[in-house]
Amino acid sequence: MALKFQYNKTFLQQLNKELKIRENALPTLIAKESALRLEVKKAKEQVAEYEKKVEEMLASISQTYRLWNEMPGELISIKDVNIDIKKIAGVKTPVLNDVEFDVRRYSLISNAAWVPQGLELIKNIAEVKIGLELGKKKVSILEYARKKTTQKVNLYEKVQIPEYNEAIRRIKRFLEDDENLSKSSQKILKAKIAMAEAA
Repeated sequence: MALKFQYNKTFLQQLNKELKIRENALPTLIAKESALRLEVKKAKEQVAEYEKKVEEMLASISQTYRLWNEMPGELISIKDVNIDIKKIAGVKTPVLNDVEFDVRRYSLISNAAWVPQGLELIKNIAEVKIGLELGKKKVSILEYARKKTTQKVNLYEKVQIPEYNEAIRRIKRFLEDDENLSKSSQKILKAKIAMAEAA
């Protein structure tokens, strides 16, 4: 940001006001960045837990994959995924509320006895996989917000606040020099008038 200077008191007041806004906002931004960094870490840990859970669930059924051929086709489908929105450090993130399934009617007599248990297992795996995808989305949202906040902190801390301070210093020095010149001119003028009156 290149400031266009106006060497007057009005512009100096404007710069002081804008500097104060940035100085007051900086601690809040730093706190937000810190909170987001922590939340990104938590969200990544949650994703890792979901990934581990999916692996464990799939490993637990890997020995029984032949039995899944007995499962009637298109018996279960996802009806709805209910997602809540939770604000974390002012950032809206998705949170899985619940998953609604549509289970078609089926005969308990003509199907294998394990089908009801298999349906519950499918529901559990689907919920965990949906939770995993939402977790990844949450990480992405939080990382983006943290990156933007870090950029703003750096902009204020390393660019704008030093520029405003330098601009204020230069304008103050200019105004002081201008005032000193004016006083000096007045003294010289008074001395000339006094000399003229004395002659």
